[in-house]
Amino acid sequence: MAKGEGADHRFGLNNREAWWEDPPRGQRGGGPDKVRWPIFSIAFTLPYLIPVTKRLLAADQVTPGLIGLWALVYGYALSYALFPLAFDRARPVRFAYGVGMLTLGLTLVGAANANPFVLLYGTAAMVFLVPPAWVVILDGAAVVLAAVIMLLAGRFGNDYGDLITVSSVTLAMFFMSSLIRAIRRLEQANAEIATLAVTNERQRVARDLHDLLGHSLTTITVKAGLARRVLESSGDIPRAVEEIREVESLTRSALSDVRATVSEYREVSLSAELVGARAALRAAEIDADLPHAVDNVRPEFQNTFGYVLREAVTNVLRHSGAKQVEVRLGENWLEIEDDGSATEVVPGNGLRGLRERLDAVGGTLRPSARPGGGLLVRAEIPLPEPRAAATAVRTEPAGGLA
Repeated sequence: MAKGEGADHRFGLNNREAWWEDPPRGQRGGGPDKVRWPIFSIAFTLPYLIPVTKRLLAADQVTPGLIGLWALVYGYALSYALFPLAFDRARPVRFAYGVGMLTLGLTLVGAANANPFVLLYGTAAMVFLVPPAWVVILDGAAVVLAAVIMLLAGRFGNDYGDLITVSSVTLAMFFMSSLIRAIRRLEQANAEIATLAVTNERQRVARDLHDLLGHSLTTITVKAGLARRVLESSGDIPRAVEEIREVESLTRSALSDVRATVSEYREVSLSAELVGARAALRAAEIDADLPHAVDNVRPEFQNTFGYVLREAVTNVLRHSGAKQVEVRLGENWLEIEDDGSATEVVPGNGLRGLRERLDAVGGTLRPSARPGGGLLVRAEIPLPEPRAAATAVRTEPAGGLA
């Protein structure tokens, strides 16, 4: 069985284990309605009960054998009317109930010379009570035994058509029950898929909002603090106003990004993130050594590396206490190093979200503590394998070999 495949994900009868195991309770269902089915079953059993009842009433005298035959006939009909009660029972109970019905049907065929069509009630009940493999074994054995009984009684030639009808109807009901089970499995799987889709969407929005608002609010806090310090220390109103204008711009940008994130239309630009990182680090009075261009990074990796850079810079501003930050870029990797006070890597929502983004593209995130304090975060995405060069084909002159 393939990895991740379990009993809850088998559809149809193309899996060997599905032939022998009961489906989960939610996929098996409760069977026919336990209140309405006994009423409907009367219509199904009347074609069998009416002629047998007439035959019993026409008897000359009431004997113990006749009473036993009455009990057998109506007990068989009653067991068919009540077989849905066995659906929710343990597997041994369902097996015993189904085998009991087949035994009653075979007894009627043999002891009462009943038409073999009566066996259909037992085979039909068995189809819905036990796993498919046992249906084939037990119902098949019942049909064979009925044929043997009819041969020994010398009436096989007259009634073999009814036995074929029993086999055909039982086979049709067997495939119908398999279809019902497969539909229930599909319904359950669709419900699980819908739940997973909602969960994944919630995780995406939570991750994007964390990355977006964490960085934007941190930068806004740093710039607002800088404007306050400027006003308190030197009273440089023009510079404070400039910082407040940038705070206003960041707030509007963050609001726009939140709307785009919710609708899943937001894209991150690595070059734009470098500009934002430079402004945020400058406002926090952190010396930043950042690349001036991103041309050496593969275009398909820039979106992911933009998220990495945003989260790493946010962590520096929030937690590191660093005085210097260096960012290095390569074709398929990105490194952010700071000289903060961190001595160990503490997992958090930011690192977990970045790992999820990199896992989605087959990349890795390796944060590590520097010996002298601070963190080094390296994100790397494997390069695609180069395509094999086309085999050179040597051509000959039109005249062939000289």
